Amino acid sequence: MQRRWMDVVILIVGLVWIGLSVDRSGSATAGRIPAPQAGFLAPAWELPAQDGGTIALADWRGQAVIVNFWASWCGPCRLEMPAFQRVYEEYGDRGLTILAVNATWQDSRRAMQSFVEEHGLTFPVALDEEGRVSRLYRVSALPTTFFIGPDGVISKVVIGGPLAEATLRTEVERLLQEVR
Repeated sequence: MQRRWMDVVILIVGLVWIGLSVDRSGSATAGRIPAPQAGFLAPAWELPAQDGGTIALADWRGQAVIVNFWASWCGPCRLEMPAFQRVYEEYGDRGLTILAVNATWQDSRRAMQSFVEEHGLTFPVALDEEGRVSRLYRVSALPTTFFIGPDGVISKVVIGGPLAEATLRTEVERLLQEVR
């Protein structure tokens, strides 16, 4: 009888412990993940495109995606952009998309357009005119680059630059292995 009573007490204590320690829908981070980061789903966004229309991240689900935040006045952006273009030309037909998000709220359309023409960019350029997506992604430095797998999950974030072309190619090759 005493043994049965102890089993009941242990069971009740265990249930109380489970009830007190359970994660209640976001209480672990209280919804405050400091920034989109590796291992988390990339936040959805939609912005006007440099050449008209709109660009939405969701439109490229199923592909390897690089989202690069940049501005025309940013020295490291100027240095790394030719590598992005070369990589896009080489891997674009294999499932790679590069979405260049111009920090238009800190830049001008004219300067952005000159930059795009000067570098011969052929990948989509989105205009973050109000800084909404930059704030959503907690971009604190330009350039900032997010590598996103075909499942929409961020695999790597690189803050600052210029990003070495070898690093860019390594990450692209890894992402493209996930595309089928």
